[in-house]
Amino acid sequence: MTSNLSWLEPELMDVVRLFEGAETLSISHTASEVEGGFSNVFTVEGRPYSFFEEDVAATETERKSLVKRYAKLGLYRILSEFYQKSLPWGSLTGIRPTRLAYQQLQKTGEFEQFFRKLGVSEENIALTARVLEGQRGVYERKEGNCDLFVSLPFCPTKCVYCSFITAPIERTRGFVPAYIGAVKRELEAAAPLIRNLRSVYVGGGTPFVLSPEELAEVFEAIPRREGVEFTVEAGRPDVFTKEKLDVCREYGVTRICINAQSFSDKTLQAIGRKHTAEDVKRAFEMASPYGFEINCDLIAGLTGESFEEFCGSVDEAVNLSPENITVHTLCLKKGARLKEESKTLSEGGMSEMIAYSRKKLTEAGYLPYYLYRQKYMAGAHENVGWTKPQKACVYNVDVMEESADNLAVGSNAISKKVFLQENRIERLGSPKDIPTYLQKVDKLIEERRKLFE
Repeated sequence: MTSNLSWLEPELMDVVRLFEGAETLSISHTASEVEGGFSNVFTVEGRPYSFFEEDVAATETERKSLVKRYAKLGLYRILSEFYQKSLPWGSLTGIRPTRLAYQQLQKTGEFEQFFRKLGVSEENIALTARVLEGQRGVYERKEGNCDLFVSLPFCPTKCVYCSFITAPIERTRGFVPAYIGAVKRELEAAAPLIRNLRSVYVGGGTPFVLSPEELAEVFEAIPRREGVEFTVEAGRPDVFTKEKLDVCREYGVTRICINAQSFSDKTLQAIGRKHTAEDVKRAFEMASPYGFEINCDLIAGLTGESFEEFCGSVDEAVNLSPENITVHTLCLKKGARLKEESKTLSEGGMSEMIAYSRKKLTEAGYLPYYLYRQKYMAGAHENVGWTKPQKACVYNVDVMEESADNLAVGSNAISKKVFLQENRIERLGSPKDIPTYLQKVDKLIEERRKLFE
């Protein structure tokens, strides 16, 4: 894949990777801006193709965006014809289709025709519209809005699909005291930078792998405001205890995540989990008296799992009746052991799995309220968060739409400063591995202060 614009080549390769076998094709590309629009000329396996899209850019940033958009659209049309295959999100390879829909709504008052032009299926256009409706009353773009993320990257074991920089707690236990101390210093320095706090999210890893005393030490350092959503990824049932739930209640946690991933014992064993589906149900029972709102995650496409097993997992999740259920499509990134062990993953039944989850959750009264996509997702599908009415997770909406600042502390955490008037975002990433993070925490504190002040 070659282009006269070198910065565009990685973007075009994202389209190429959507079609199995396309990476072996000989493809060259020339993009140019001409009077009244944008021209793209491709040569694929010696055959020429040309496209012209009428459009005008108001700024240099918008011009670059349009060059990228129409080049990817042209290549998608060619490959779709070449392989006789249409994809559910068309030429969209970005991770936030709803953000693009919001931009188009602001620009023209509708997004549906625009999405059709990009090849998005009617079903996914309808899904996007439902998500925007599901965000009503939660979505807000306002200067000073901020969410706080605290990273606790410790896990009981590492699942085979996981690409996070985590390791079993027995290998990282020695870092815990110093890590908590560093996070507390970050939180103390971060507190004056927060103006309008909308939510707090303690994620991982699996935060509940820490002891009740360690969790309390972290929670004590978190700046809290009355009425603010406070979520903790309790995570896996093999680390659930009443004492940890007591700590959550004591410090004002309002929502926890119980990440089942599957209710098939065979699948749980295959992905490296040390618990059963019955353990997940017992975790729900243990949490029930506390009144926390609950998020529950499932993954479609886990290796070896059948359509019937996935449907059974969706049914079990619905029966447990958490406030939120997120259906993820398996995404194998570099660093995931499953990716290293399995070069090709069967996508058979993936579309049917997604269709079943949408139908079942809709019938059960859940509404889609956020969606996002990732590279290397099986079947080019998406992750969708579903909510009971009026129970949407504020943090998930803000993060997926990038509508508020995100002040993130800990290793492998990415802070984002949103400049609404300039329509841009600045990011500050922390080192992924714990030893490097501990060495650089003072520098991080100073860099974050400069970014947010």
